[in-house]
Amino acid sequence: MSNIMEIIKKYPREKRYTLAMLQDVQKHFNYIPRQALEMISEYVNTPLSNLYSMATFYKALSLKPKGKYVIKVCDGTACHIRSSMVLIDEIYNILKIRPGETTEDGMFSLETVNCLGSCAIAPVMVVNDKYYGKVSPAMVREIIKEYGGEKNE
Repeated sequence: MSNIMEIIKKYPREKRYTLAMLQDVQKHFNYIPRQALEMISEYVNTPLSNLYSMATFYKALSLKPKGKYVIKVCDGTACHIRSSMVLIDEIYNILKIRPGETTEDGMFSLETVNCLGSCAIAPVMVVNDKYYGKVSPAMVREIIKEYGGEKNE
């Protein structure tokens, strides 16, 4: 796990950089392996339980591997009123995953978020960093196809 040490050593051995280290590890591996928690714990001399608390507190961090493509569906007030739950149902129909789950092939993960700050184009869906506004169930199918889902249809 030399990659982990390379990431960690970009920062001084100070606790205040712990979250940045965790974010960088998350970005590199798409989750935070236990070994990374242990290495950071030793590097900044803080209990492993503190790192576990941070890793489970922030929704952007995950201890389980996420899919190559992370689909976020906004369920804030504007998106909820404009049927964001229908989008989640459509994603389930296509990929067979619910929020918090990853497809068996590791390609897609689904998350709901409280607000993406794009209420004017609700309902909003984001795949990795690409935003899709005024999304309909039919658009969900096309968007997923863009990322290699539903190849056989």
